[in-house]
Amino acid sequence: MNNDNSQNISNTMKFELPIERPAPKEIILKVHEALTEKGYNPINQLVGYILSGDPSYITSYNNARSLIRKVERDEILEELVAFYVTHASLDENNVAISNVEISD
Repeated sequence: MNNDNSQNISNTMKFELPIERPAPKEIILKVHEALTEKGYNPINQLVGYILSGDPSYITSYNNARSLIRKVERDEILEELVAFYVTHASLDENNVAISNVEISD
């Protein structure tokens, strides 16, 4: 009997299905769009969700509530901070200025 085969039989193999989910950026944008289409202030609603973890801040329209729950809140926050830091700069008084225009 081949020693390699007996070793494989005695060890438990682990099988994991790759779980594909959209990137946090894609989810944030889709949820923002759904909130806007339903007439909500998307910034206020997303902040409410991030702070509380309560999915009722997010509309179920266009599956937005299910989408937002596919990503951890800390991942959302990380994405937002990374975006801001990448797209903001400091003025001559070292005050942060954004190169991105945000409209509600």
